[in-house]
Amino acid sequence: MEQKPIQREEYAVVLDFLPNGYPEDLTPSHRKSPVIQALGKKHFSLLELTAKKDVFLQPYEEIYVGENRRDKVQHVIGRLAVEKLTEAAKKELEFVIKDIIKKNETQFVEFFNTAQPLTTRMHQLELLPGLGKKHMWEIIEKREEKRFESFHDLRERVRLMPDPEKIIMKRILAEINGGEKHNVFVDSPPRTSE
Repeated sequence: MEQKPIQREEYAVVLDFLPNGYPEDLTPSHRKSPVIQALGKKHFSLLELTAKKDVFLQPYEEIYVGENRRDKVQHVIGRLAVEKLTEAAKKELEFVIKDIIKKNETQFVEFFNTAQPLTTRMHQLELLPGLGKKHMWEIIEKREEKRFESFHDLRERVRLMPDPEKIIMKRILAEINGGEKHNVFVDSPPRTSE
């Protein structure tokens, strides 16, 4: 089976900043680098980064992590397994995801307008928690009449529709935690052990 290439992130949101590195790291303190745990804004990749000298970051701060000159990030260490998140980062994760969804509502509404079948028995819409066959068929029927324009429009036109923001957030969290057969929103997370 052909694997899709890992998608690179351009921007990320800080989940936690450890100015003195990881506490459990036994490296002498003068040799430790400041560590950033962040979530990519486009592919929801968990990232581990080192900060430039004399940079101090706050949770929710947006930082550039792309290929060009970075002002706050020294080095992208790599992808981070969810198990390696600090307690502080775990607590911020849900809030950061909610914020990204809210700020990119159009992109997520477009998912409801364009979602396709995965197999003859399973549709992408059914991967969202709380959406079954009835919701799926109603969404498909309503989007053929007129494309959805917002989460509000979706809730108004689809009977008993669960909160779209909440179900997308739950799906993204499930994908970040791994174990999902199909990832819709998250670039596949790294595996901690093979």
